[in-house]
Amino acid sequence: MTQKEKDSIYRDYNKKVFYYFRGKGLNEDDAEDLMATVFVKFYNSIESFDSTRASPSTFLYRVTHNTLIDFYRTKKQFSELDEEISYDDKTVDNILSQETLTELGQALMRLEERERALIVLVYYDGKSLKESAEILKMSYSNSKLVMKKALSELKGFLE
Repeated sequence: MTQKEKDSIYRDYNKKVFYYFRGKGLNEDDAEDLMATVFVKFYNSIESFDSTRASPSTFLYRVTHNTLIDFYRTKKQFSELDEEISYDDKTVDNILSQETLTELGQALMRLEERERALIVLVYYDGKSLKESAEILKMSYSNSKLVMKKALSELKGFLE
């Protein structure tokens, strides 16, 4: 690929790549950094690209999408609690009063068995969503959908 072709691709797609990242919730600085990374990866791997299988824009999209996945995979978010926040048994007791626990139990019983089992495995047994999905013989992506639906229903039942 000639430098002129590379310049043309950059000119045609740099804003699209940038706004793709912005549309995925990244701030402007991260979007710019990832855009630069995308084009470096794209240019480095363009020689192995097979134009009979896809267009350059399709290949660029794959590189962009995979770069975003890598970004989220490697980005670790940590936050520290303020040192002045302290644990107070009375606060926990008030939150988890017997009345609240009874309401929660009743709301859980209104869920489908699979939803209830997923909630119990994750929040009571401390299993990860992936482990819980394996135990329940569900795909991980399906377990995320089921969990989202179950939590939404629980919220509705408790309001």
